[in-house]
Amino acid sequence: MGPLFYAYERIEMSKSETYVKRTEEFLEKLSGELNFEVVDVEFVKEAGEYYLRAYCDMDGGIGIEDCAEISRRLSDWLDENDFIDEGYILEVSSPGLGRTLKKDKDFLRELGKEVELKLYKAREGVKDFEGILKSFDGENITIEMEDKEEVFTKKEIANIRLKIDF
Repeated sequence: MGPLFYAYERIEMSKSETYVKRTEEFLEKLSGELNFEVVDVEFVKEAGEYYLRAYCDMDGGIGIEDCAEISRRLSDWLDENDFIDEGYILEVSSPGLGRTLKKDKDFLRELGKEVELKLYKAREGVKDFEGILKSFDGENITIEMEDKEEVFTKKEIANIRLKIDF
């Protein structure tokens, strides 16, 4: 009998995914205390600098004082835990008017609102769509446009955000 081989798959998160996950976990706990919603967290490199960004919101909109308090608490926690190897700039802000929809809760919260959607691959020669976010079932997103409804899967969408009208 030949040697036995044990095959196993080890799924390892990247450093940035680990930084985001740990930061989100802390912010979710803090959100219960300070009554805000964690919209998104990202760790990105832009123009040679790393940024740890937390986007937060609350009913009626989040103010500068709220962001400053969240930032202070988050900064203290990050200093105590010191798990990010790279130097970075911490930013805490509101997600802005034209916020990107990423998580299931984003789609559900924004039902009935106007969105702009960009596909990875064109559908009948078109990559960009606009319309009302009609429904979301966890995988499929239905957009009502002037003359019809279109259904898109999350996998085919490169970006979807709230439409800003000026």
